[in-house]
Amino acid sequence: MIYATYKIHHNSIDVYTYAGYFLRIDCNKAEKGLKTTPCSECALNTLAIDEPLEYARLYLERNMQMWVDAEDSLELYYLSIW
Repeated sequence: MIYATYKIHHNSIDVYTYAGYFLRIDCNKAEKGLKTTPCSECALNTLAIDEPLEYARLYLERNMQMWVDAEDSLELYYLSIW
């Protein structure tokens, strides 16, 4: 089992494993260089707080930019249907 939490004081995701391993992901460094919009930045913050394990997975698999791009595409879609 793997457990993850968002640490507001460090702006980090702390990941713990059943084997006793610990990994800290600095969100500032993880998001450095990403091309984001205000909407996708908000979505990333929400993801880190509400789904820290998913945030960690995206970072470790190097899929954060792809996820951000998808979030931005959804924003354009929702704006166009209104």
